[in-house]
Amino acid sequence: WISLRAFNYSKDPPFEQRDWGTFDVLLDVEGVKVKRLVIQPGASLSLQLHRKRDEHWFVVSGSGVVLIGDTSVYLGSGDSVTIPRYAVHTVRSSSDEELVLIEIQTGECQEGDIVRLEGK
Repeated sequence: WISLRAFNYSKDPPFEQRDWGTFDVLLDVEGVKVKRLVIQPGASLSLQLHRKRDEHWFVVSGSGVVLIGDTSVYLGSGDSVTIPRYAVHTVRSSSDEELVLIEIQTGECQEGDIVRLEGK
């Protein structure tokens, strides 16, 4: 058994606490990064886009509203959404429980690729 945490291709932090919650990197190899995001009730990620990667979000638990461009999508447990590079997006936890997402990034997967348009 080899821990997936042993792979840190991007050299980005494997865990961070943010004002909206936390993320934990589960896999970080060339071309792919997988994160577990825990978004606190009522909190949201910054409005952002990425130039070098696509993202696929899978909802493990909780519920939220994802904004991609001008489209809002309600997501609950078991739902997923794809965010192509250059798409302006955010997500907000919309219930009184944490929103837990698995985020799969493909492309050049570096934290420095976040272009924040609003928020932290």
